[in-house]
Amino acid sequence: MKEHLVEYDTRMNKTMNNLQAEFAAIRAGRATPAVLNKVSVDYYGTPTPINQMAAVSVAEARILVIQPWDKSTLKAIEKAIQASDIGINPSNDGNVIRIAFPPLTEERRKEIGKTIRKLAEEAKVAVRAIRRDANDKYKTMKKNAEISEDDQKNYEVDIQKLTDKYCKDIDVAAEKKEIEILEI
Repeated sequence: MKEHLVEYDTRMNKTMNNLQAEFAAIRAGRATPAVLNKVSVDYYGTPTPINQMAAVSVAEARILVIQPWDKSTLKAIEKAIQASDIGINPSNDGNVIRIAFPPLTEERRKEIGKTIRKLAEEAKVAVRAIRRDANDKYKTMKKNAEISEDDQKNYEVDIQKLTDKYCKDIDVAAEKKEIEILEI
């Protein structure tokens, strides 16, 4: 990779990774521990992610099992899940918490599809902002006689190619997630 693109490629890659993390947290009617990534439990006054205080596993295709290392935290974990926006009620049997994922309704699938497209568009906007930063930097370098006009044009072509690549990757990731949501 060309030296002048490394910084921007890294930033665009972070945007892509953030998008994939957001997609992983979207409930697709199947049990996935990533759904709980944004849920924090008040553990002795400190907000703590569930995966740092319990073993989270997929028991069946639609059932997630949370087994806390400290049984006294069961109620706190259950409350945190109920208070979160994942929209699923956990069941506590005194030893573990089970979360049963109901099949998604057609209406809910369409809502999630809209959310996926919105997240993808936000990621593309972020990638384009990185491209704009790069082009501004190249213009400043040209103005300060650090690079020639030809170099500036070549750099702008390079950053555009990189932007196009990431925008295409974002579209592909969004399409995959939508297909996953829409399949019954």
